[in-house]
Amino acid sequence: MKQITFRQSQSSDVETIANLRVIALRSDLIRLGRFDEEKVRQRFRNSFDSDQTWIIESDSSFVGCVALKPTLDGYLLEHFYIYPNYQGKGVGSHVLKKLLEQDEVKGKRVILNVLQGSSAKRLYERFGFKVENEDLIDVYMSLNDFNVLDKTKGG
Repeated sequence: MKQITFRQSQSSDVETIANLRVIALRSDLIRLGRFDEEKVRQRFRNSFDSDQTWIIESDSSFVGCVALKPTLDGYLLEHFYIYPNYQGKGVGSHVLKKLLEQDEVKGKRVILNVLQGSSAKRLYERFGFKVENEDLIDVYMSLNDFNVLDKTKGG
């Protein structure tokens, strides 16, 4: 795997990330009968916070993004999108491991939601996330007791 780095997002990144969101979610949303390109973009724009969002780069190329926002009892992991040609190459595991290893995150509750049928659910399960609730569109997951060394042995 090439060098993966993070940089703080800026407000000027909003449309680049909104475009990535469309690409990353298109097939799952079409399968679920919920794809509307403008709504996909607008939903991101409405919740984008550059202070809590990081750009993921591989050898200085934009490959994805992720947001980790503080909540009352931990963190919300959202907007974790990786370009399809970088998926399945360990980028998601590397990013998630780095996020969950941060001192301020260790031992805290981390919540997220993933689309029904999304392959990303397997990534979260490998890290110990458990399903808390689900509906026809989303699966809501949480991680309550994280030890990164135990969860990522072997890759």
